[in-house]
Order: sequence, then C-alpha cells, then structure tokens
Amino acid sequence: MVDRGLNEMWTHFEALYARRGRPSIAPERLLRALLLQALYSIRSETQLMEQLDYNLLYRWFVGLNPDDEVWDVTVFTKNRERLMAGEVSQRLLEAVLRQAAEHDLLSEEHFTVDGTLIQAWASRKSFVPKQKPPEKGSGSGGKKLLRDTHESKSDPEARLFKKSAAGQSLPSYLGHVLIENRNGLVMAACTTQSATSAEREAALAMLDQRGRSPGQVNEQTRPITVGADKLYQEKEFIAGLRQRKVVPHVAEYEPNPHWPNWLTDQERHDPGYAISQRKRKLVEKVFGWAKLDSILRQVKVRGVKKVNWLFRLLATAANLLRLVKLIPAV
Repeated sequence: MVDRGLNEMWTHFEALYARRGRPSIAPERLLRALLLQALYSIRSETQLMEQLDYNLLYRWFVGLNPDDEVWDVTVFTKNRERLMAGEVSQRLLEAVLRQAAEHDLLSEEHFTVDGTLIQAWASRKSFVPKQKPPEKGSGSGGKKLLRDTHESKSDPEARLFKKSAAGQSLPSYLGHVLIENRNGLVMAACTTQSATSAEREAALAMLDQRGRSPGQVNEQTRPITVGADKLYQEKEFIAGLRQRKVVPHVAEYEPNPHWPNWLTDQERHDPGYAISQRKRKLVEKVFGWAKLDSILRQVKVRGVKKVNWLFRLLATAANLLRLVKLIPAV
C-alpha cells in the first residue's frame, strides 16, 4: 500500500529533490523511514538511524541495500524539515484513502469527530512574559488570557492548556480527526493551537475539506451524520453543521440552565443517533494507538505547522495498520 501511494506522488517528489549542493535523501526513502518511526514507536531520529544500521527488514522497507551507509542524523533531520514544508503527509493520507475506497471500506454518510491533547516539546518553566503583549486580549470582552501575556521560549506557538478540570495545564497543541463510522478510518486530520473553541472550528474545517462547505452543498446534496461528544454541544457549531447539511449526532448535557442543548427533537430522536454515539469509541482507538504505541504522547517537533504535518502522517500510519486487517491478502 505504501509503494502504491508513493508511486502516485512521484511528480510531487520531483520538486522536492535538491538540484544543487550535496546529494539529498530521496523523499520516498525519507518518508518510509518516518513511517517506520511512527509504526514502531522509535522515539528519536538517532535511535531510528541506529536501527536502520542493523535491522535488515527496516533497510528493505526504506529501500537501502545491506551494505549501504546509513544517513547521518543531522542530514536526516535537515531533509525532514524540507519534506515537512510540502503537503506530503496530506497527499499520502489521500492516496491511502483511495485504496480503501476501492475495497468499499469507507462510509460516505456517517462520521465522527473528536480531538486530543498533544504535549508540545517544551516545559512549563519555559513560559515567560511576552516583551510586547497585545493591547487587547483574545478572551471574551477583550479580556487578556495567559496566551496573550506569556509564551514559551522553546516553542512560542505552544499554549498551556488542559482538557479536563482535574488535569494539569501542559504546553500543548490539539490534534483533530474526522473518521468514518464503518471501519474507523481517518478521513481528515489536522492540528491547531490549543483553545476552548479549537475542536469545533477544526471539525467544521475538516468537513469543508471533505466537500461540505456551505457554498458546496445544495438541495440535491445528501445529508450526512456526524457524531461528537458534549464539548461540541454549542449553538454556533450545531448551526454550522446544519448549514452543511450535516445531521448533528452530538452528545447532550443533562438538563441544566447553564449548559443548554441545541438539538431539535427530530435530531435527538433520529434512529441513527444512538449508533453514532456507540461509534465514537473508534476515535479513541486512533488516539490510544498514537499515544501509547506510537510517538504522539509528546512530539519532537516544534511549531503548529510541523506538528500538523506529523499528526497527519500518524493518521496515515493508523489507517495502514487498520487496512492490513481489512483488505484480504492477495
């Protein structure tokens, strides 16, 4: 599956090859090595180069001969930076999804969205007051928040954030995925800076990416459903789903004047509502694998753009693992 996906991307790779200076690492080999790092939870580039040096199966997958010299760690990291400048991980994700569609493994009508906290490569102690804080804050009514007055010296784009009241605020980003409900395959993935509204905004953005923006739907567009947890139970988000002809299957709060629910009776009693809520656990399988068995617990890159690139690559790796079990061996 990786071979086929990379073959579809060869014209894009041509633009990534260095034309001057020292020979660069071929983008295909670099991407294969990064996939190995995700699939086998190799924590650093140094460890990855060590394992490539003696593991013949890793060499075979990357495309190195048994007697080829393994790349220097610094050279590998610099070439990785150039690879992250392109949309390679997004293109590979789409190539893998096309293979899944050929085997009729994707649902076209029922989806689930969720987000997870990604610990940034920075510490709480690295946060210091900004030299020039903004005059107006980003909170409600222009109130200044911590992110307006402080930033990390290690990773300025990371923010102190926590998803639960009992947790500790950590330098972090938020990773978001949209999965289809038939087999739990990731249809779209992205990373944003940590914020209370980020999950809802990212969910709408991913739906737009899948052709569901308000300007793309019309009377002939078939409705789809999207399941989500209570964090998505918010008036503007529910309205945004309806504008995109999406039936909201969003979990509701217990009756409470401080936390209103925004679903209509028809949406609340939709026959598929209970099914969508049961399917939400498929998202947790993706997040659980990425954090416990792969390298998402704490990313080793800095900046939202690089974390976003890596997160999409991890989503692709999760799809590959799932497809190996779903597609019969030839």
